Amino acid sequence: MTERQRLIRPRDRDAIIQSLRAGVTPKTGLQHIQVGRAREVEALLKDIGRILDGGAAFRLVVGAYGSGKSFFLQLVRAIALEKGLVTLHADLSPDRRLYATGGQARNLYAELTRNLSTRTRPDGNGVQAVVEKFLAEARKEADSGGGTMEAAIERRLGAISELVGGYDFASVVKAYWRGFEAGDDGAMANAVRWLRGEFATRTDARAALGVRTIIDDGSVYDALKIMSLFVRQAGYGGLLVCLDEMVTLYKLASQRARLANYEQILRILNDCLQGTAGFMGFILCGTPDFLYDPRKGLFSYEALQSRLTDNMFAKAAGVVDYDAPVLPLGSLTPEELYVLLGNIRNVYASGDPAKYLVPDEALTAFLEHCSKKIGEAYFRTPRSTIKAFADFLAVLEQNPSIQWTALIDEVPVEEDRPSDMPEIVDDEKGAGTAEPGEPSGGLASFRL
Repeated sequence: MTERQRLIRPRDRDAIIQSLRAGVTPKTGLQHIQVGRAREVEALLKDIGRILDGGAAFRLVVGAYGSGKSFFLQLVRAIALEKGLVTLHADLSPDRRLYATGGQARNLYAELTRNLSTRTRPDGNGVQAVVEKFLAEARKEADSGGGTMEAAIERRLGAISELVGGYDFASVVKAYWRGFEAGDDGAMANAVRWLRGEFATRTDARAALGVRTIIDDGSVYDALKIMSLFVRQAGYGGLLVCLDEMVTLYKLASQRARLANYEQILRILNDCLQGTAGFMGFILCGTPDFLYDPRKGLFSYEALQSRLTDNMFAKAAGVVDYDAPVLPLGSLTPEELYVLLGNIRNVYASGDPAKYLVPDEALTAFLEHCSKKIGEAYFRTPRSTIKAFADFLAVLEQNPSIQWTALIDEVPVEEDRPSDMPEIVDDEKGAGTAEPGEPSGGLASFRL
């Protein structure tokens, strides 16, 4: 038994199996099932190194439904945590967007900060831990320099105070310190609430903390830039923001709402690639339609199309430019999928080969079965294949008397198809619905 196999704990085993059977990405134990994607991971490792060196990175990961985008995102996030970065991650949804005027952008920021993770807090809720680590670093500086704690905090927050919204951010951190010194848990909780974007009105924030602004729809990206410098002052390497389900923006019914969100993506892209931002990176995951659709996708916005278009020389040569902003997620080869099924079998056995539920020939037979059922899509979008194999092993585990040879032809495997999520329409004027006479989805309106 190898060292890697002995490390599969019952908790990780159960978490992985439950996630795979539900068709979602496990949050723990990714190292036990990860295969392939070597060039893609290498490219993102370069981005992480760039962030650690004080630069910025922007990546748009593009892949079909079920191709493994969410898994890849979680894998890169785990690597970033091991490298000393702080990560923020969230899925976009109808009530969480990059830009809005009805609270949806603030909801996204609140979700991101709720999922703020560090190496010691990989499951999120790490805002308070980051603040306390910042104060610990300030205490070390004060003790070594012979100054006061207040002066050390002022010096470390000096660069942050000069940014848009930075003065109030610094004031809130100081309020946390004063509450900590006085043993005022309410003041500390209010400071954390403000940092997580949970104050809905300026009046409440002023009454609780004495600041005149809050993190609202219009200041989300500025707050993320401030947070990247703050975590650096706290002793971390930088900030990595991971956004999944970007297809939500593609589904917005209002052309105005889509373009407003695309303008935010353009702003982020420009800042990251022009060197304006520092110690931060963005990874956005979306489908090919979200990027390439000339009517509703990012390519419908000319400024983004010119920046995200494919490298024509790489395309002509039939290769992938892994340094480009757009990173297409390649298909798993049948050999890689075979290894993946073997890893899943290993997880079911808790890493003990003596407990394998099926022999090696069962893996080959299962892949041949999937190939007959859904064709080449079984390795191009492998989610359905993986889910079916996990269900297959679950039945064999619960019913030892059943032979795998008799069961394998009965396993239903269907091709993973795009979601039928309808267009998103809400009551927010100018951000989610079309104005009277405005084309919805870019199509000309007409009457019969």
